Amino acid sequence: MTFAVKFWGTRGSIACSSPEYIKYGGNTSCLEVIADDRHIVLDAGTGIRELGKKFLAHDIRSTHLLLTHTHWDHINGFPFFVPAYDPNRSIHIMAGHLNAETGGIKDALSQQMDGPMFPVPLEAMRANLRFEDFEAGDEFNLIAGIKVKTAPLKHPNRATGYRFEYNGKAFCYITDTEHVPGDPDQRILGLIEGADMVIYDCTYTEEELSSRIGWGHSTWNEGVRLCQAAKVKRLAIFHHEPDHDDAFMERLEAEAKKTWSGTFVTRDGMQVEME
Repeated sequence: MTFAVKFWGTRGSIACSSPEYIKYGGNTSCLEVIADDRHIVLDAGTGIRELGKKFLAHDIRSTHLLLTHTHWDHINGFPFFVPAYDPNRSIHIMAGHLNAETGGIKDALSQQMDGPMFPVPLEAMRANLRFEDFEAGDEFNLIAGIKVKTAPLKHPNRATGYRFEYNGKAFCYITDTEHVPGDPDQRILGLIEGADMVIYDCTYTEEELSSRIGWGHSTWNEGVRLCQAAKVKRLAIFHHEPDHDDAFMERLEAEAKKTWSGTFVTRDGMQVEME
């Protein structure tokens, strides 16, 4: 039985491509969940372009794409997801942060591809695209054997945190959320309780956060506090700040591991098995 997460993009805010970003990677948020022969995509940052090539090479014809939110770094790879242009493939696209007043997920992705922002409209995607909006906090069975729980996150324009349960294991994807120092987010604690791994928004250091209040991001220190309080096995440091190059991330990883041995820094191309 396989239950794993592969990281195709781990950077936040904007992609980085200079030589100083080789080790940890520069693509923005995109994950692949592998549950035996099923493949689920989380977020559609620039990392989804390479994932699309894998789907073609392995003839993966059906997938779900679950979005945390629709800020550009989480959707700007979507127009370059080649399987979406193939009429022989199907993609079920879901999001929990939009509503009737703001428009649904289909409208958000369509607007990104409207002129003058992009030369090819959403209608050029010939795959069987199914769009579904839910409310953050909902629970549902995504496909047979895979249960999904969700929670709202504290982020401008809203965002959704996810918990995936399969074959007795669980991991959580909690990115783009801002914590209040000294006041742990009870919704996050409830969602991550007892998880095997939590992927958490660790964009800033504690020192950086003080000048970025309201920007919607957190720190690895808060991730450690939440994971230890919720008895989580491992913390995956994610959504790296674009100014944090490889040398910076190496120092950060050493400091985080010294604080709690259950931490590790994610990097593009890394695959982690649920244990």
